[in-house]
Amino acid sequence: MAQRNQPARGLKPSLEPGATSLYASPAYYDKAYRKRRVDLDFYVRTLQGTRGGVLELGAGSGRITLALARAGLAVTAVDSSPTMLDALSERLKAEPLAVQRRVRVVMGDMRALTLDETFRWVIAPFNTVLHLYTPDDIAGFFLTAKRHLRPRGELLFDYATPRVRDLAVDPQRWYKGGSLIEPTSGKRVRYAERFHYSPQRQVLSTWLHFAPIDGSEPWELLLTHRQFFPQEMRALLTLHGFDKQQWFADFGGSAPSALSDVMVVRCQPGRR
Repeated sequence: MAQRNQPARGLKPSLEPGATSLYASPAYYDKAYRKRRVDLDFYVRTLQGTRGGVLELGAGSGRITLALARAGLAVTAVDSSPTMLDALSERLKAEPLAVQRRVRVVMGDMRALTLDETFRWVIAPFNTVLHLYTPDDIAGFFLTAKRHLRPRGELLFDYATPRVRDLAVDPQRWYKGGSLIEPTSGKRVRYAERFHYSPQRQVLSTWLHFAPIDGSEPWELLLTHRQFFPQEMRALLTLHGFDKQQWFADFGGSAPSALSDVMVVRCQPGRR
């Protein structure tokens, strides 16, 4: 059976409310991204058939975890959000026993994780690295990856690249997104977003506003993402010992271009 929510050493608090706010509502998160398959298909296609296990950092409620386990891979799913890991554990109950046995669920911090195991792959899908806000966060993440990689093991992650026009929008403007049924409350709400970019910290804050049509009290969720420009990320990887790097665009295997919205990075630490 899957091992539920095992605590890991090294949990550290985050000073960013937007690192946790959205993930306190796994039902909304799952609904918002239920149709997203391009990254899921990529990770299954890339990892399927390899041996040595997968360490997934930022596993959340298990969108990619479960797909990998269904494809026959043993996955250690790590996240610091207890609500998201509870959602993953609940989803696991509906899976065949063989899939459940391939998944180990661990509550842990990707910046300071220590497990008594190494893996063929360490992955950090869907903007996980955008929750590394400080130099210490970044150093801790790369050290975690190196600590848990087997010889010739690889780190694989993807993240959205900054687009200047998105960083320059009016921070007081709300962008309306129509209406939807919010799954946690069950209410139909009007949805809107606003954005604020801090150029000194390179952090983009997104406020998600939900206003129930029945007139009841509205609420907001906050998401904060550190913005990494591609050449900056290349330098950070090299600085932290990941000398062997392959860069791709948008999960299609093509070289990055000026139009690429997503960077996919496959890398290995060099021998020093």
